[in-house]
Amino acid sequence: MTTPPPTPAPTPLLGRTLCAMITPFTPTGTLDLDGAQHLATHLVANGCDGLVLSGTTGESPTTTDAEKSALVAAVKEAVGDRAKVVTGIGTPDTRHTAELAREAEKAGADGLLVVSPYYSSPPQDAIEAHFRQIADACELPLMLYDIPARTRTRVEPETILRLADHPRIVAVKDCSQDFLGAQKVLARTTLAYYAGCDEHNLALYAVGGTGYVSTVANVIPAHLRAVLDAFDAGDTARAARLQQQAIPLIEATMSAGLPGTVTVKALLNELALPAGPVRGPLQPAGRGPTDELLSLHAALISM
Repeated sequence: MTTPPPTPAPTPLLGRTLCAMITPFTPTGTLDLDGAQHLATHLVANGCDGLVLSGTTGESPTTTDAEKSALVAAVKEAVGDRAKVVTGIGTPDTRHTAELAREAEKAGADGLLVVSPYYSSPPQDAIEAHFRQIADACELPLMLYDIPARTRTRVEPETILRLADHPRIVAVKDCSQDFLGAQKVLARTTLAYYAGCDEHNLALYAVGGTGYVSTVANVIPAHLRAVLDAFDAGDTARAARLQQQAIPLIEATMSAGLPGTVTVKALLNELALPAGPVRGPLQPAGRGPTDELLSLHAALISM
C-alpha cells in the first residue's frame, strides 16, 4: 500500500520561516526605507513568510521610536499579505515598551517581539508582570524573546508556562541554549516555538518547534527554508544534509567574534542588496572577515 504524502501543516499565526531582518541605512547613516522595502520584497520572494524588524539584528538599540514605526509601515506596504511583519519593541522600561506596542499597532505590525527587560536584572515575577502588561497594552499577538546572553536574565521555562495562559502571548523566540527547557514548554503548551539560533533550526523543528527567526536568512533565505521543507516532506536525510551544509556560513556569521548584524550587513553589501553601514558603537567588518563570508556564501549556493 502506498503511503500518502504528509498533509502540510497550517501556516502558523506569525509565520514559519521568519528572517530577523537588518535595518538598511544610507551611506550617511540615515534610515533607508526604499532599501528596506527592496530587501523585504527580496526576502519574501525567496522563502521568508515572516519578517522580524527592529530586533537585535535590526540594531534596535540605535534606532529611534519614530524610525521603528516608519520601518514597520514601509515594510508592511512592500510585502502586504505575503508575509507577517513582526516588530521588536523591547526596552528595559515597561511603560516605554507599552507605548511602543501601541505605536507598532498603529503602524500596521502583525505582531510584537518583546525581549525580557535587560540591565536591571528583574526577578522572574517582575519579568512575568512586565510581559503581561505589554500583552495588555494592545491587541497584537506577542512573541517572547529569551536571549540571556544579551539580557543576562533568563525567562525561565516555568515563567513561560505561566505566561502561556495569556491569550495574546502566542510564541517564543528561543535563544536560551536550553534545549531541554524548550521541550518542556513545547510538551505543556500550544505556544509557537521559534529557533533563534540558526544552528538549532532543524533540531527544534524536529521536536515540535514552529520554525525559526533567523539572522542568517538575510543572506540564504531559500536554503534555510529548504531545510524545513525537506523535513516536512519526510526526507529527513536531505533536511539534515542541508542544515549541515549551512553550518560553515552560520558559524562565520554568528560565532566568529563579530555581531551578526555586522557580518550580515557586510555580506549583503557585497551581494548588492540593501544594507549600508552599521551604527555606532558597532563597527564595520574588515576585509578579511568579509572575504571569508563571501567565499562561504559562494560555496554554499553552488552546492
